[in-house]
Amino acid sequence: MEDPVCPLDYRYGRDEMKMIFSERGRIRYQMKVEAVLAAAHASMGTISKKDAEEIARTASLDVVKLERIKEIEKETNHDLMALIKAMTEQCRGDAGKYVHLGATSNDIVDTAAALQIRDALDIIDDGVDELLYIFAKLAKREKCTLEIGRTHAQFAIPITFGFKIAGYIAEMLRHKERLLEISPRACAGKMAGAVGTGAALGKNFNTIQIMVMRDLCLTYEPAATQVVGRDRYTELICLLANIATSLERYCTEVRNLQRSEIGEVSEPFDIENQVGSTTLAQKRNPISSESVTGLARIVRGFVIPTFENQVLWHERDLSNSSAERFTIPHAFIILDEMLQRTGRIFSGLEIHTEKMQKNIESSRGLIMAEPVMMKLTEKGIGRQEAHEMVRVASMNAIERDIGLKEALLERNEIKKVMTEKELDSVMDPANYIGGAKEIVDKMVSAAEEVLGRKV
Repeated sequence: MEDPVCPLDYRYGRDEMKMIFSERGRIRYQMKVEAVLAAAHASMGTISKKDAEEIARTASLDVVKLERIKEIEKETNHDLMALIKAMTEQCRGDAGKYVHLGATSNDIVDTAAALQIRDALDIIDDGVDELLYIFAKLAKREKCTLEIGRTHAQFAIPITFGFKIAGYIAEMLRHKERLLEISPRACAGKMAGAVGTGAALGKNFNTIQIMVMRDLCLTYEPAATQVVGRDRYTELICLLANIATSLERYCTEVRNLQRSEIGEVSEPFDIENQVGSTTLAQKRNPISSESVTGLARIVRGFVIPTFENQVLWHERDLSNSSAERFTIPHAFIILDEMLQRTGRIFSGLEIHTEKMQKNIESSRGLIMAEPVMMKLTEKGIGRQEAHEMVRVASMNAIERDIGLKEALLERNEIKKVMTEKELDSVMDPANYIGGAKEIVDKMVSAAEEVLGRKV
């Protein structure tokens, strides 16, 4: 056996997902479509029930050997024709005459792809559910854990770490909705012949198409060309890329918060055995989060060829086929890997609350400029005037390297309306997290409702 080249063969991806898009998996799905087509013909009286049952018997890699399919493909240079001939060879009696009756290649290929997509979407949906559970559990646990909110990579105002994760829950819930919505559009097959008119299937063409898709639990292309409309795949790959980008966002936050100068969280790390660097023995690099970041770039890279695959000449050409052999399987396998990795990162995430507190203290009160401004407006000072008073005090504090409270108390116009005790209360970070806790509770409850279980 030759050494594998693609990292999916030896480094990334789970067997459960790979099995769907493996060579054997693809052929099994195509065989299933051929068997269901034969059953539909039998229901319409086009062929006998006995012949349909015989075709169904041969729709198995235990009967039709993969090696034989490959032998025929070398002769025909057509992978589906090789499958059809191999099934025909194994049919007893006259049943072989009716394999693939009235169909064109993409009736089988696209319908089998719809089955693959449906099963793959189920795995992705399960992965999203598991990540939602992990996020909900983490958000609930860290609901009150104070942390500095940051905008433009600069200190802003206080939040809680649970509140940060609540935002991730909201985003993943939207992806859940998108997965539900896309299923009937992405999981569509066709049984309409060479240009979509169904001519070779005769007067019962539409009945046969509906029957086949009903038995396979798929929708169907109502006005096909030779292929299912590729706008369906464009929407699908864009959704997978969207989810991948969300995962990258979460893991990028881990990478940033694990920076030495921030140090508020850390990826799981096996202190006993794991090596961070071949030379820097002290290193604990966020390699899993970095891996998710890199994989997201690959998934997004499939978006452009998928859009290009949507434009085919006339009723169909073959320019999409080779590209789709890469884009669809790889996007699913990589996204599944990303979901698993992200789940492991956040389920074992180390939260350094003491460092979060130190970072809050390092701001020397500057992160509390906004609540001071809002308190001044309560005292009757105009909003713009209050903003300018606090801005001048803040710039003064930064320039002189003193705390904001000290700079504020030097200003008579502030001391006239606010006591030091009031200022201490206003500048307590714990008193200025708004509805953070309530938002966490709301998003955890929303996740629990969707998941059907408590965290």
